Amino acid sequence: MQVPYRTNTPGRVFALLLLTVVAGFQEADATKARAADWPHWLGPARNGLSPESSRWDQKAWPPRQPCWEANVGEGSSSPIVVAGRLYTLGWADERDTLYCLDATTGRELWKVSYPAPRYARNSFGDKGLYGAVTATPEYDPATKYLYTLSLDGDLNCWDTTKQGEKVWSLNLYDRYGMQRRAKIGRSTQTDYGYIAAPLVYGNWLLVEAGGSEGTIVALDKRTGRQLWASQYNDQAGHTGGIVPMHVEDVPCVAVLTLRHLVVLRLDSGNEGKTVAQYEWTTEFSNNVVTPAVAGNEVVITSGYNHKAMCKLRITLDGATKVWEKPVYSKVCTPIIYRGNIYWAWRKPYCVDLETGETCWVGDAFFGEPGSGIITADGRWILWGKRGDLALAETADRSPDKYRELARLDDLFRTDAWPHVVLADGRLFCKDRDGNLKCFELVAADE
Repeated sequence: MQVPYRTNTPGRVFALLLLTVVAGFQEADATKARAADWPHWLGPARNGLSPESSRWDQKAWPPRQPCWEANVGEGSSSPIVVAGRLYTLGWADERDTLYCLDATTGRELWKVSYPAPRYARNSFGDKGLYGAVTATPEYDPATKYLYTLSLDGDLNCWDTTKQGEKVWSLNLYDRYGMQRRAKIGRSTQTDYGYIAAPLVYGNWLLVEAGGSEGTIVALDKRTGRQLWASQYNDQAGHTGGIVPMHVEDVPCVAVLTLRHLVVLRLDSGNEGKTVAQYEWTTEFSNNVVTPAVAGNEVVITSGYNHKAMCKLRITLDGATKVWEKPVYSKVCTPIIYRGNIYWAWRKPYCVDLETGETCWVGDAFFGEPGSGIITADGRWILWGKRGDLALAETADRSPDKYRELARLDDLFRTDAWPHVVLADGRLFCKDRDGNLKCFELVAADE
């Protein structure tokens, strides 16, 4: 079936703007990911920025028909891509399954599975909107281990060099005893289970456990043995992952827990100590949006009782609110790029990072689901609704209005909760039913 699309005529050509992805946090890794990989939640530098071109100038948009398709089981977990292999996690028949596919052809190379419920043991509310595994896998280039986390807290370490042989496993509920998330204000009580991607830092695997010992725990990435737990202790939030940052040259992580934005130290002798905390409690326990980081600044945003976006400046002495504005994202994690903040929740937005003032709001509609990538040539890939894929200009080329370059509509029939992925010139798009399509960004003359 022909996929419907529309293409807008580009304006006059500007000089190519190259983006240097700042990945200082990854200096602790023994081996760096290839530029064409997408090995973590939110990409190579975990910030929604890609080192690859959109290939718009090579007339690769709109993408042609999918070069391959697959179904990998239900869930909102996003795929990752490493060295030509795509890894993704899905649920079916009371089991989670980790798939390793050839990223070029979609051919299954291997898969492993384990028993898992569709919902977590303390799950409550919104079951018509979500189900099955949600956390994105995490890849460690030093060991070539892959880490996955189920809704019900099954944390597994797999050896990708041995056809997914299990290295170690534990259950976060069993070990840390996180209770059902508390009811917030007058809203309905909600608990999705474990949804935040783990994060490798040096020899540690950082996990938002949210239990009795600390909100964040650091495990030995090779054995699963606990090494330390955070000073701050609160139930885990509902976001996509933990975010790396530096505060006055000190390596830290930011995490949006059930009640606060918290920044924790990672430097030797201060592991897990609280640098800053800022109250940000969202009705329905349902923030969803991952914090966005630029240098020592953190942007948080929520719908529900907040209906706002807030920028915080972090020092080793705490957090200071710089601005708070009545614009917000309810699902899509913002991307910070060249002094502006971009997100698509219902409509596409561009906001000035320094002032919080709105630069423009587009008239295109992307629905409740949404994610995006900003490419090395300064273009914005948007993904939302039930499979609407678009390419637009950032404010560098279009400072006064949203300008869409190309679009593909209705690629799927269910919500596009999983984050879109760009790796090695290919776009990987997935819906919550586990339908996965690969589009190759092929130049018009190729």
